[in-house]
Amino acid sequence: MKTQHDGNSAGISRRTLLARTGAAAAALAVGPVLGGIQPARAAGSWRVPGEESLHKRTWMAWPSSSTIWGSTLSMVQADIAKLAQAIATYEPVTMCADGSTAASQASTMCGPTVTVISSIPVSDCWMRDTGPMFRTDGAGALDTFGLNFNAWGENATSFYGIPASAYDKDRTVAQQVAAYAGASFAKADVVGEGGGVEYDGDGTLMVTESCWVNDNRNPGKTRDQIEAELLARFGASKMIWLPGVTGKDVTDGHIDGTARYIKPGVVMVQLGGAVRQDVWTANAQAIHDVLVNATDARGRQLQVLTIEGPDSLPRIPAGQQSTFLSSYMNWAVTNQAVITTQFGDTAKDEAARTAIAAAYGRPVVQLNLDNLYGKGGGGAHCVTMQEPNP
Repeated sequence: MKTQHDGNSAGISRRTLLARTGAAAAALAVGPVLGGIQPARAAGSWRVPGEESLHKRTWMAWPSSSTIWGSTLSMVQADIAKLAQAIATYEPVTMCADGSTAASQASTMCGPTVTVISSIPVSDCWMRDTGPMFRTDGAGALDTFGLNFNAWGENATSFYGIPASAYDKDRTVAQQVAAYAGASFAKADVVGEGGGVEYDGDGTLMVTESCWVNDNRNPGKTRDQIEAELLARFGASKMIWLPGVTGKDVTDGHIDGTARYIKPGVVMVQLGGAVRQDVWTANAQAIHDVLVNATDARGRQLQVLTIEGPDSLPRIPAGQQSTFLSSYMNWAVTNQAVITTQFGDTAKDEAARTAIAAAYGRPVVQLNLDNLYGKGGGGAHCVTMQEPNP
């Protein structure tokens, strides 16, 4: 049986629903828009800082499982190495590898600027979803919590036929990374992934309902219960619930491919792009329409910046383009630059680079990560987790 990463399976990726699941066409899961308005967090309380804050390092994980990746493993490894080298130009990178053989390979491919460790076993490369969320208290202390990764609601098995056991090591990565970093660890009382939450570090979260209010992750939990737990863990006081897409990709519509915080009060949304499936285009517009009418925990009307997705993917075969993750938004923020992708659409690539650079006031590095974005269905943000300076 081919996995979602088998290069011989055109159109099957982390973001593609296999026909054998029998799922109907994806539906927009649109719930009530905004959580209740509450006071912003108290100064000095525990919080997950915004990603634009100063980092101690970036955590990554080296993919080495042929069960998960099949014949595309070496191509995705090359993209992970390229991304790690780019990030290491701007801040330290610690790469977890599954044992000494994988660590040796990762060290060779990533080079001397990337620190590779073999003491934390990993199943795959999606550190954003498997790693811990780091919190600071504003007084020099650091702690963490985990979101109880369950392979995206076990979608990796139901969509792609990958055995649930293939992800067993990733289910314990969060607490092991926390221990390595010398930080205390607690398990949240919800199940989800880091890629399913955008946070401004100043009291406000953005999530899609399709990810969280979903029986494959949080059976029996109400939206209010999930909201209360996420707000408490992130040190936030207001939730913006956004429209999502259910059953179309393995993540059930992670927010980090469509809308991102730039800084408190400012978000960016990717609209359009001729190669995107209509369901994703409609969802992006719906997310935009919610955000332009939203206020945050401080009472600020959000400033909503927009970019457009690519209109062409000249390096990608025509039959694979509709399921390719053509998102500039899935970037990784570093201390001195933003690392994102380029797709070969010269005009749209440059427009995205210019807009992101202007928004952050930092250089933007665009990499060709076609194998990660296409065969993996995830991007630079999905495979990185920042550890903040406390």
